[in-house]
Amino acid sequence: MTNKIIYAVLFLMAPTFLFAQNEAGVKHLEEVKKKLAVSAADTNRVLLIIDLCTAYQWTDIDSLEYYSKKGIELAQRLNFVRGEVRILNNQGIAFLFRGDIPKALNILYQALRLAEKNGYRLETAISLNNIGSCYFSLNDHNRSLEFLRNAVAINKTVQHSPKDVYWKIYIDFWLGTEYIYVNKFDSAELYLNRAYTEAFDPGFTDLYSLRPTIFMFYGYLYLKEKKFDSAYHYLTQAISIYGAYKDVFGGADAYTYMAMVFKEQNKPDSVIYYAKKGLDLSLNQNNNYKSSTLNNSRLLAEQYEHSNPALALKYLKIQLETNDSLYGARKIQDLQKTLAEVQQQEQESREKQIEKQNKQKQNVFLVGLGVLLVIAFILYRNNLQRKKANVLLQYQKEKVETTLSDLKATQAQLIQSEKMASLGELTAGIAHEIRNPLNFVNNFSEVSNELIDEMKIELDQGDNDKAKIIADDVKQNLEKILQHGKRADAIVKGMLQHSGTSTGAKEPADINKLADEYLRLAYHGLKAKDKSFNAMFETEFDHNVAQINIIPQDIGRVILNLINNAFYAVNEKAKAAQPPKAGVQYKPMVTVCTKKLKDKIEVRVKDNGNGIPVSIKEKIFQPFFTTKPTGQGTGLGLSLAYDIVKAHGGELKVETKEGEGSGFTILLPII
Repeated sequence: MTNKIIYAVLFLMAPTFLFAQNEAGVKHLEEVKKKLAVSAADTNRVLLIIDLCTAYQWTDIDSLEYYSKKGIELAQRLNFVRGEVRILNNQGIAFLFRGDIPKALNILYQALRLAEKNGYRLETAISLNNIGSCYFSLNDHNRSLEFLRNAVAINKTVQHSPKDVYWKIYIDFWLGTEYIYVNKFDSAELYLNRAYTEAFDPGFTDLYSLRPTIFMFYGYLYLKEKKFDSAYHYLTQAISIYGAYKDVFGGADAYTYMAMVFKEQNKPDSVIYYAKKGLDLSLNQNNNYKSSTLNNSRLLAEQYEHSNPALALKYLKIQLETNDSLYGARKIQDLQKTLAEVQQQEQESREKQIEKQNKQKQNVFLVGLGVLLVIAFILYRNNLQRKKANVLLQYQKEKVETTLSDLKATQAQLIQSEKMASLGELTAGIAHEIRNPLNFVNNFSEVSNELIDEMKIELDQGDNDKAKIIADDVKQNLEKILQHGKRADAIVKGMLQHSGTSTGAKEPADINKLADEYLRLAYHGLKAKDKSFNAMFETEFDHNVAQINIIPQDIGRVILNLINNAFYAVNEKAKAAQPPKAGVQYKPMVTVCTKKLKDKIEVRVKDNGNGIPVSIKEKIFQPFFTTKPTGQGTGLGLSLAYDIVKAHGGELKVETKEGEGSGFTILLPII
């Protein structure tokens, strides 16, 4: 069974499911809207909006967006954080259900942070559960289990009200379904049995939506265990109940699982029958249940592959179009960006915690050092005996040496941090450079797979001429894959050559190429880190510049640091710029120039930023001196750059005019 079949269960993420689709549900929505029309702007109004959002998240994304916006605005005005978290979960699940996992994760992590910050345990458990569902849909079961287990652990500490009894059952139940996918059937059955017992309690008549779902997953569990009769029994009940409630989403999924039961038993006619039932439901739904469409069209394409190629092609086309809308390159890029942002937020949180701990340690150290100095002074003043004075001086000497050693270690750590910051910016730039050839490789590989399938069909039909034409197309694609693969390999090799650990050995290097590479990497790295960043750059390279003996990694770091500083300067000026006067608008510009002098090579980085004030110009090459806000610079970049250039026998100079910009010049000897 394909991994993407897991999308078939995403409709399980909310308490009311598709209640709004049947007659009772429509009546309920009308009653809620009437109450909303006359309600005051208080928390009860927010709760009514939550009720609407819960229903609309399955049936009408536009209505969901409208009421979500209204509800969040009101909840924020009332400081009703619990209501805001519930609405965010509605939004997150709606986007998850429609295949927009990056947007779903962004919203759900926002809900989780709000719930944790305010100590709302049930909302924290709900948010964790829904984030786990996102990773579940990505087939990352280890990450999914991590979030789901945390959700269950927190949920056990909650005193559930009658209105929240659904979540008491559901969070445990969802962990049970995850255990099916990781083949822990005993654990899965334990949680399903627990959910069954509570959901079918006569006192909880409003839990009807869980009941067919539990039947369906009993069916899937027994399918995985090859107990086909039991699987058929439970899936039949699920289909019947979903049909009674006119739940097209649940019905589509139940038909999919039933088709899989017959596929395992090699009964193609039954597979086709139930897969068509599921596909009809998913395609006839206004919201277009894409995951079910994908699963059922895949099953039909597989069954018709040998018996009816025309129908197989029809369903394959549906499958590919749906797959692209769910897992296309743009979605993958958005997901990578979202996961990177989440990791960055987690890393920043850890760094802030470490920084806080370090400050506490530093304060304790300073207090301790102050106490020691006071004691030493008192002992020195009150003890005139030479022996005791010598002991005291020796003691002070050892303490100073320890402090000096600690300071040296701290300095080494800061230098390493500066290097790692540069490496991070290089990595972002490299990622941008290799993304295009990799996209070509992926696209041509996917097309080649489809062509090979077509060639097999033509060979089976005995049409060798068409098969040869297809083979020629495959060969052309493979040549393009090789071409773009070599391109990506060349990019990676070039970047590794200029970003690796320095060996200290000089080697001939093209300074023009080096400057051009680091200019592009710096720009793309900053662009990846800050989407609002916008600046122009240009190069003025002297093509008479020959290769010179340098340590490329070290000089590369110098150039990268100067370019980053230039981009930072123009970006800061652009942010602070007033509206243009008399048609004059500020245009941020960075220029990188090279020039061959008599016995030297000149590399110059210019910007039209705010320039450097005269009062601090003499300090900019001092270690730890920086004008950037706390946390955005260590004050070691220019100091390290100055030392590297000096070690090469060169000079690093600065020319600046306050309000107009700066220019840093590297002079390297031609050896």
